[in-house]
This record gives sequence, C-alpha cells and structure tokens, in this order.
Amino acid sequence: MKGVHIFLADGFEDMEALGTRDVLLRGGIPVLTVSVTDEYLVESSHGLQVTADTSWADLEVMEPGTDASDVMIFPGGMPGSKNLAQHAELMEILQDHWSRGGTVAAICAAPGLVVSQLPGLQGRKFTCFDGFQDSLIEKGAVYTPESTVTDGPLITGRGAGHAVAFGLAILSALKGKEAADKVKEGLML
Repeated sequence: MKGVHIFLADGFEDMEALGTRDVLLRGGIPVLTVSVTDEYLVESSHGLQVTADTSWADLEVMEPGTDASDVMIFPGGMPGSKNLAQHAELMEILQDHWSRGGTVAAICAAPGLVVSQLPGLQGRKFTCFDGFQDSLIEKGAVYTPESTVTDGPLITGRGAGHAVAFGLAILSALKGKEAADKVKEGLML
C-alpha cells in the first residue's frame, strides 16, 4: 500500500490517531485517514466524531513498489484495536504490505491485536500497552516497556501518553532524526 495511512475503526484512541497525524503533518508527511467501514464518520473511544479522509469503499490500494516509506498506522483504543484486528480484508492487506517491505506502526493495544497477525516477528523488538504483549511474545518477539520502539520496518508505541513520541518515531523513520527534532522543537518538547 503506497503512502502513509492511519486506519480508524470505531473506538479508536483519540490522542494516538490524531496526535500521530498532527506530528506527521507538521513534519511535511502527507497522511490519509481511512475509515475501515463504508462510512466516513468514525467515533473515537471518547465519543469524538471524526470524518476520515476516505472510507473503506473508496480506498485505493496500490501495491506495486511498496517500500519502507509506505506506512500503515494502527492507533490503539478499545474497542478500536479489536475492530481493526477483526477486519479480515484489512489484515490481508497488512500482511501483503509487510511482505512487500512496507512499514507497520502500531500503538497501545494495536501491537498485540493487529501486529501479532504478521509473520516473521521472531526476534523483533516492540512495545505496547501493558497486558497486550503476550501474543507477540508467543511469536518470538521481544517486549520492552519503552515509550516507542523502532525495529526495522516495525514501529510501536506504548500508549496515549506516548502518542507524540510515536509520531516522532514514524517521522524519524521517514525523514530522519533532524526532521523529527525540528518538529519536536516546534512542539517545545
């Protein structure tokens, strides 16, 4: 899947989706929010109504040429992460994206529920919200309770309080540490 996409399911965590989007936009990265239903309107876990840039029905999946600069982003939140993980077609696209060398970024519960569906996680380092690590550990991944963890094409974040750091980690992977530091400075962090 070409480009940078944030996938939104009802029950997504506000800060993890919108904070990440904001950081990437500040860094000059075009980001497309995608509702995983045919409706554009998605409701967060805190009742915020968000209009996605595109709906599942209107999403164009362009696979040829996928590389590490193409990022599929999965915010956490409940039941948002569960809704993402149960979307069979999305999980098929995710697996294809991963196998073609695309980057996968997930935060909070999403590493445990979504990323755990990927093959080849043996030895990969990750972080997530406490209690969601077991499914990845069972696949041989290595849990570390850091704010964010980047291990090649896998970027993970711990939870809502780490949403800005998660966005900065994605930005750093795409445009380098200097670009991320400039945004960080502009946010007065």
